Amino acid sequence: MTGPDALRPRLPSPLQEVRDDRFGRRGVRLLLKRDDLIHPELVGNKWRKLAPNLTAAAGRTVVTFGGAWSNHLRATAAAGRLLGVPTVGVVRGEELAARPLNPSLARCVADGMRLRFVDRSTYRRKTEPETLAGLLHAAGAQEAYVVPEGGSNAHAVQGCVALGAELRGAADVVAVACGTGGTLAGLAAGLGPDQRALGIPVLKGGFLADEVRRLQTEAFGRPRGAWSLDDRFHGGGYARVPAELDAFAAAFENRHGLPVERLYVAKLLYGLAALTEEGAFPRGTTIAAVITGRPFP
Repeated sequence: MTGPDALRPRLPSPLQEVRDDRFGRRGVRLLLKRDDLIHPELVGNKWRKLAPNLTAAAGRTVVTFGGAWSNHLRATAAAGRLLGVPTVGVVRGEELAARPLNPSLARCVADGMRLRFVDRSTYRRKTEPETLAGLLHAAGAQEAYVVPEGGSNAHAVQGCVALGAELRGAADVVAVACGTGGTLAGLAAGLGPDQRALGIPVLKGGFLADEVRRLQTEAFGRPRGAWSLDDRFHGGGYARVPAELDAFAAAFENRHGLPVERLYVAKLLYGLAALTEEGAFPRGTTIAAVITGRPFP
């Protein structure tokens, strides 16, 4: 087993400017932080969050959690194959076990991940010690290293500090799509004092602010950095891609030659375009949008 650095990540990831009238006519400059180019299989914030956890796992079986289309499960499975680390994915929804696997879960299995399907009630209690112990026992992985859903824990947050550090002095606002909040928590801590981070949640619920504060306290002992959230651009919830959002993403792809991942990146870019149109950013503002992933084949 080798460490994640042996996979030769492309760090720091490239930063490129795109010229887009929706931003330019408001006097706003748009940069793209191409974290999607870090590694061909461990893409974007998945690399930044998984690499420190894989180091901490020290070769033990990695057990983690996700839904049927989880990018996190796919990235963990790929990391396991590349590094020779056994992986187990606990998947929300026992009914999925009786169906043909979707392409995402089939890829996980092809990469060597063992899947355990659990009912939604059990899945909601997965962090409770007794439930977690039962899940690990059923998976035959009592001595495993556990990574939470989405990969967000103190190790992941600390891994994302480098993202902010790479962007110091490059932009006034650094924006990122948010699922579990770990990337935003680390990003904000790594930025300079004159910069702020903006998170665009992709789930409904309005719960993420408390989670980001909790993750920062767990990682650093206290909240750090200037950050905020705008909850208006989730498109109806996780994995929901309304026609208007899909059309926006397709137009952005055609205009700039950049494949736009729909569940996270499209919502980020759509939100930034809408905020710019609303006048949320003063003229002369430079925004860096973190491209955390790309469409899976």
